[in-house]
Amino acid sequence: MKYQIQNIDNQNFKKFGDLISIKEKNFEEINKNSTNSFFDLANIQIEGEDQRVRLNIFEAKKRIFPLQIDMLENHPYSSQVFLPFLNTDFLVLVAPIASKPNPDEIEIFKVTNGDGINFNPKVWHFPLISLDNAKYITVDKKDAKTNIEIYNFDKSDIFELNYE
Repeated sequence: MKYQIQNIDNQNFKKFGDLISIKEKNFEEINKNSTNSFFDLANIQIEGEDQRVRLNIFEAKKRIFPLQIDMLENHPYSSQVFLPFLNTDFLVLVAPIASKPNPDEIEIFKVTNGDGINFNPKVWHFPLISLDNAKYITVDKKDAKTNIEIYNFDKSDIFELNYE
């Protein structure tokens, strides 16, 4: 599979979810003008009967490349946020919503400058590809056991992701 890692922006990631960034965003001064608040940066979606949300911290380990891409997952009942604590870069490997992912439709994005992402429900993606040892805030549906689908690629669709 041939792939190109794209720098993420609001337009090229729109069909997969939200880029969470304060660049070029309006803010409101709150708390007696001691804080700039950037509201409503992602469309958090929770579906189904149990609509409880969970806030998590992931301690991600720096990925070693080449990285074998042999599966994708999705969360059918919620969006999923990945927001680094610090100015950390990471890669996002996604495929459009479908009953099963099409390896020919995979797109890869680089997220930089401490920005984050919010996957829409049912968007196929590879687990977090952190470029450093880093902590991430994640937000998704509390009932995680029923909120995941995993698709393992056929041997012919497995590929290695290189990054330098």
